[in-house]
Amino acid sequence: MARKKVQRKLDSWKSKEWYNIEAPSYLNRAQIGTTMASDPSLLMGRKIETTVGELTNDMTKNNTKVLLRVNNVVGDTAHTTLIGHELTTDYIRSIVKRQTSRIDANVDVRTKDGYIIRVKPTCFTIKRARSSQMKAIRELMINIVKRRAAESDFETFMQEAILGRLSANIYRQAKFIYPLRRVEIRKTEVSAAPKSASVPKAAPVPAPVPAPVSEAVPEPEVVPEAEVVPEAEVVPEVVPEPESEVAPEEIEE
Repeated sequence: MARKKVQRKLDSWKSKEWYNIEAPSYLNRAQIGTTMASDPSLLMGRKIETTVGELTNDMTKNNTKVLLRVNNVVGDTAHTTLIGHELTTDYIRSIVKRQTSRIDANVDVRTKDGYIIRVKPTCFTIKRARSSQMKAIRELMINIVKRRAAESDFETFMQEAILGRLSANIYRQAKFIYPLRRVEIRKTEVSAAPKSASVPKAAPVPAPVPAPVSEAVPEPEVVPEAEVVPEAEVVPEVVPEPESEVAPEEIEE
């Protein structure tokens, strides 16, 4: 009795390949980690979460999460783009105190290069503030964030929001309304990107170049050559040779 041939199926992970995940250029192109995929196209759109501490090798900044998305794969490297950041929940809870005020804001801004970003700044006061003071601080936060976004491109604005320069700018101006204990950009989220950034540019197809129209140059007038009439063939006149005189035969008498 013939035996059935049993075809062994390989494990799915054995057919996959490893790809290195690389941060964007404005985040120092740090190697975040590796991921597996059976085809590079399956990596497109995959989201990766890391921390600022891992990107900068500064473990004191592990309370800031950075969200990335794969937008291109070249060889065995998956390139990413930044889609936002967020402070960890335990860090936010650790800076909330009793008998103080927390002032939150939520604002959509547009950068100079066309990105729309939702920004959520937050302030913590030293003591409890009045509602009029909280309202003034909230309006000031919104104005500062909008103005800074309109003056900056996407990369510069996100660097300032993640690394704390934007929150320091808010602190320096808002502390005159009421003493503040801390200012943080709690969360950013890229809501929309310009088409030129979201869709990779295809190689432009050159438009057909019309043949150059040269100015009409009048052709030189061709003067017909005079018809050459062949000379009449001159036939030499044949002069008949004089006949030799024949001596008359003597007539015999």
